[in-house]
Amino acid sequence: MIPLLLVLLLAVLLFGAGFALHLLWWIAVIVLVVWVLGFLVRGTHSSGSRGRWYRW
Repeated sequence: MIPLLLVLLLAVLLFGAGFALHLLWWIAVIVLVVWVLGFLVRGTHSSGSRGRWYRW
C-alpha cells in the first residue's frame, strides 16, 4: 500500500511541476514580447534622439 501511495504522490508532484514550468515558460515568452515591443515603440525626444522606455 505504501509503495502505491509513494508512486501516486510522485506522479502528482511531477504533474504539478510540469504544469508550473509550462506556465512559467509562457509567462517568460509574454514578458519577452512586451520587452521587445517596448524597444520598438519607444518615443523620441524633441532633439530627435530616442529615449529610454523604462524608468530605472
